[in-house]
Amino acid sequence: MTDKINIRNAKQTDHNFIFTLSPDLAQVANLKWHDDNTVSKMQDDYIAQMLKQTSVNNITLIAEKNGVSLGFVHACEHQDSISNEACGTVPLLAVSAKTQGMGVGKLLIQAAEKWSKQQGYRLLHLEVFANNEKAKGFYNNLGFEPETLHMVKAL
Repeated sequence: MTDKINIRNAKQTDHNFIFTLSPDLAQVANLKWHDDNTVSKMQDDYIAQMLKQTSVNNITLIAEKNGVSLGFVHACEHQDSISNEACGTVPLLAVSAKTQGMGVGKLLIQAAEKWSKQQGYRLLHLEVFANNEKAKGFYNNLGFEPETLHMVKAL
């Protein structure tokens, strides 16, 4: 399947597709100390902020096959919290449910890695919800390793 998938720069007309994946991104958070509406609003706001024009070096890419959008990745410049160097980060990656497991996410991460290398970055950073075991396994298989862990306690 992956040999026929095209990765291209996102356009304004892709924004609706990107927002259709927001509920899936919010659902995997599984944060019992936040209600579903709060998490959904956070995810929608996060995507809206990502899609705004900014001076931060960034790219949003769409994976598509035969003109049908399958997923997206957003990568941007980030300051590494350990070395303070500029690096790449992937704040958002989403693949439509019906195409998960077909290599689309891997192609999108590879495209984000390529973009990051082209920017001269040595590291590619990402965050994943701690309860999202599927995504953590996916990223581990691609060579990502945990560096720090952010923890929360509901009071």
